[in-house]
Amino acid sequence: MEKIKRFIECLVPDYSCNLKCNYCYIVQRKQRGNKASDFQYSPEVIGEALSQNRMGGICYFSICGAGETLVPAKVIDIAYNILKQGHFVNITTNGTLTKRFDEILKFPKEYLERLHFSFSFHYLELLPNKLDIFFDNVNRVRKGGCSILVQVNLCDEYLPYLDEIKYICEQRTGGAPQIVATRKETELHSNIELFTEHSKEEYQSFGGKFHSPLFDFTMNNFGLKRKGFCYAGDWSATLNLATGAMGKCYSSYIVEDIFKYPTKPINFTAVGDNCKSLFCMNASHFMSLGVIPSIEVPTYASLRNREDAGWYSNRMSSFLNGKLENNNTFYSKTQIIKTNMMSIVDRAFLLKALAGGFRRKLWAFIGARGGR
Repeated sequence: MEKIKRFIECLVPDYSCNLKCNYCYIVQRKQRGNKASDFQYSPEVIGEALSQNRMGGICYFSICGAGETLVPAKVIDIAYNILKQGHFVNITTNGTLTKRFDEILKFPKEYLERLHFSFSFHYLELLPNKLDIFFDNVNRVRKGGCSILVQVNLCDEYLPYLDEIKYICEQRTGGAPQIVATRKETELHSNIELFTEHSKEEYQSFGGKFHSPLFDFTMNNFGLKRKGFCYAGDWSATLNLATGAMGKCYSSYIVEDIFKYPTKPINFTAVGDNCKSLFCMNASHFMSLGVIPSIEVPTYASLRNREDAGWYSNRMSSFLNGKLENNNTFYSKTQIIKTNMMSIVDRAFLLKALAGGFRRKLWAFIGARGGR
């Protein structure tokens, strides 16, 4: 049975998109644009840098763009070269760029079996001409052997259409969409709020109609400061695919260019007990895979798969129902003390960067992946 060694959240810092959603993080921050990503390394070098030998085993790479992930053509080649290394890959997409799916479906069957798509269902933005395109692409990749998730960002403008959204997704995919809580965006997440004019209780009642484990988990963790030794930075990381900059998580600003010397050992070191984030960004990824093993949480697959609809293959379900602790070693007491001391250096680096006026530059690196 394939066991997950590490989870890597990958950013494609391209802010262009063929849809425009009011609740989108880049739209909220007025960062939407058509500037293409400047990938500093070839897909082949990226694949080599992410080999199983270097990463320690089979990993799960989640690729998400600041805009639409599949706009840059190079993303297809990057995904191919990561799959070539034997890893599992997720691609988050709005599902409308048919030519990109044509290219992907030419991958070897064995690669497609390790490919997961998170389809963001932007209902109103798909009307009237792109709805069939969206579902056709969803079902094409399913037929090709990939696993899928269909998710909807819960926002006020969708509230009159929730019954329609649920019905059409059930008709076209066999299951209701999972629901994603949507944040108001502020720099460095200094003020965490839901993107709604309703109370939190009302907002939860709207999402509750979908019986979505993903939504329930997200809301239970929204704004909640977590304590406990966190293995993010060792068992997981964030990675900018355009530059090779790898960080421990969204609250860590010490990064390493892991593409420059693709065979050099990577310095995997956990965050420990000193997380600086107000709450766990993308908890439904990191926490569900077990970066804080002292906290009992549902598995990644159980939050996303609609088992009755068969969104996941048996192979994908087995892999993403696993926990990182099943293929990693817990730190000794000495390692824990050392790790927590090193996190003080990380904190000092952050304060110095903020004092030097680099806030926007640092925040741009993170890419607001917390709610995707």
